[in-house]
Amino acid sequence: MKKTLIALSVTVASVAIGASQSSTEPREQFGAMFARIEAPTQSAIDAPLAKLGRALFWDERLSANGKVSCATCHMPEDGSSDRRQFSIDARGKNTSRHSQPIYNAMLQTGGLRWTGDRPSGAAQAEGSMTGSMGFENRDLALANLAKHYDKASFAASFPNEDAPVNLKNMAKAIEIYEATLTTPAPFDRYLAGDNSALTPAQKDGMRTFVNVGCAGCHSGALLGGAMSMKFGLTKDYWLETKSPKPDEGKFISTKKDEDKFVFRVAMLRNIANTAPYFHDGSVQKLDDAVRVMASVQLGRQLNDTETKSIVSFLESLSGSTPANYAPPK
Repeated sequence: MKKTLIALSVTVASVAIGASQSSTEPREQFGAMFARIEAPTQSAIDAPLAKLGRALFWDERLSANGKVSCATCHMPEDGSSDRRQFSIDARGKNTSRHSQPIYNAMLQTGGLRWTGDRPSGAAQAEGSMTGSMGFENRDLALANLAKHYDKASFAASFPNEDAPVNLKNMAKAIEIYEATLTTPAPFDRYLAGDNSALTPAQKDGMRTFVNVGCAGCHSGALLGGAMSMKFGLTKDYWLETKSPKPDEGKFISTKKDEDKFVFRVAMLRNIANTAPYFHDGSVQKLDDAVRVMASVQLGRQLNDTETKSIVSFLESLSGSTPANYAPPK
């Protein structure tokens, strides 16, 4: 009888512990790994510099062929990314890598673009003039800018400058505009304490995401965007992505062996809306991308239940299209 009571007590205790673990909010266990993002203030959106940047960002006249703007490769319907594997630049050629989203991009601390080689939004905007915007040199880009924007256009944003119409000011304005393009999501409301912001499946997905090891690189406010990592820690990535041509990542510019196949860890904000995936747009579906990452980075083969669980969590990272992500009237 005594053994029976002891066994019963152990069983009841086990059930109680299991119930406690399943009812514990994953935010309480793992919330410190992440951080919230906030919507921009209306004053930030209405600032003269942000308004100028908005006009410049959407203006196709500022490209060599008059048909490409910053927004051309970052469309609202594609989560500010590009559903095409590669974007088409102002020279009519494919860009070298898949377009990454603009939303929340100014919060990244690991540099911009796939190899983190542009330190800021301004550096990216200025560099793109002789890149995807198609100009042969900076002088031609500046002449074109001055053709469409006079001193009065820049005066409110740069009131103390005699010659405010220049590429550096253009780039700074675009960066300030891009900084207003944050997209708070259900995940942020959940981190703030709203337990109903995530579904039970998404909460289970958060647990799976951490327990599998994804948060080792994809953490912080953006779940990424803060570090660089070799793509293919446990096997060559192209064996899983089926990429026709391996991209050697940072090595292409640095020529350092330790930089072979090293890329900036992509942020996962709005990831469910920004297919295709990876630097070469080689994977079309999010569940396949999750499996690839587990295989080549963690050496794990996820089953269907684990994959579905992680995808469910990732869907909670999508916010609404910012109201000012459109051409100015």
